[in-house]
Amino acid sequence: MSKKQHGTCSQPVQSHLRWSCDVDTADRICCFNRHYAEHSGYWETTSFLSEVDGSKEITFYDSVTGKPLFIAPRGRTFAEFVAESRSHGWPSFRDDEVVWENMRCLSNGEAVSLEGTHLGHNLPDRKGNRYCINLVSVAGVENPADSGSDGK
Repeated sequence: MSKKQHGTCSQPVQSHLRWSCDVDTADRICCFNRHYAEHSGYWETTSFLSEVDGSKEITFYDSVTGKPLFIAPRGRTFAEFVAESRSHGWPSFRDDEVVWENMRCLSNGEAVSLEGTHLGHNLPDRKGNRYCINLVSVAGVENPADSGSDGK
């Protein structure tokens, strides 16, 4: 990723992230990092599991731009999404859950937003692509300019 005004991002992360995610950790991981991650299990120390409605799809927004990056669960239950995420230590998404107009995967497996936010890595397994994503990278608040998008 090319250098921009704020590391690899055009600006810092949003000042109020969802699920009580730490803004300083998010900024360091999203904008000044290409390889490292929040610690394994961090997502379970946040309010994510107590705040989300597991009966509906959840949209995960870029913590810098507020654009939708993932919509989950799709093609599986919320319990399956949580179980897979717990077993790997980070929220884990599948191809059907990616908003491809806003995210890409580099040749080295790094997952990034089109604007340069570091998200995590693609770590394929026997089921296919598995995007192991930092919750701090996708805890943003929706950008009003993108509201109404169905994420496809």
